[in-house]
Amino acid sequence: MVHFIGAGPGAADLITVRGARLLGEADVIIYAGSLVNPALLENRKEGCAVYDSASMTLEEVIAVMRDAEAKGGVTVRLHTGDPSLYGAIREQMDQLDALGISYDVTPGVSSFSGAAAVLNAEYTLPEVSQSVIITRMAGRTPVPERERLRALAAHGCTMVLFLSTGLLEQVEEELTAGGYSPDTPAAIVYKATWPEERVYRCTVSTLAKTARENGVTKTALITVGNFLGDDYERSKLYDPAFTHEFREASR
Repeated sequence: MVHFIGAGPGAADLITVRGARLLGEADVIIYAGSLVNPALLENRKEGCAVYDSASMTLEEVIAVMRDAEAKGGVTVRLHTGDPSLYGAIREQMDQLDALGISYDVTPGVSSFSGAAAVLNAEYTLPEVSQSVIITRMAGRTPVPERERLRALAAHGCTMVLFLSTGLLEQVEEELTAGGYSPDTPAAIVYKATWPEERVYRCTVSTLAKTARENGVTKTALITVGNFLGDDYERSKLYDPAFTHEFREASR
């Protein structure tokens, strides 16, 4: 059996209870060493084999899983954040299907949730934005043409950019071309929930400058939108003048 597990955004105690239990039962752990907090491996059982996938190919990862399965072992494939976001798990699951190897997925706390927590922010503020676009800047790996950053920026809603910290000059250009004003609030969240986390608040037009001045080149999320501002409407759910299924308006 192979368990794909989301390790959470960084802090070792933000893995789910299920994920921690399965991690402790594993005979083999394959983890993304360049991204996952190694502290999560401290509670592995004695004799557990550990592989760092940072230098491995898909074929090598699958070979380790296949060998463990042949020996009746349990494999944990530990991905950063939630494995459904930029986790490259589909290709692994397809290979396992072809081999007849069973697997399941344990979701994790995504780093975009961790970043909101670090910012003390709510992505979906009434009358500001009710949508969150999670995407990335096209780089060495392209994105579909219809998902170019300037096209998505035209919606003007909250955006969270993964895998884009080294491309911030282009990010600025694409966001402004899409319709964000240069003074739209933004924030660079470096290693959210890790002990070394840092938050750098800025604007769309100062993203690259802010990252450069603070030496941030990777392992950061870029958040953009007026959810970082001060103006919003209070929620109707808790408005005394609003009636809903569980409460009558009191004024």
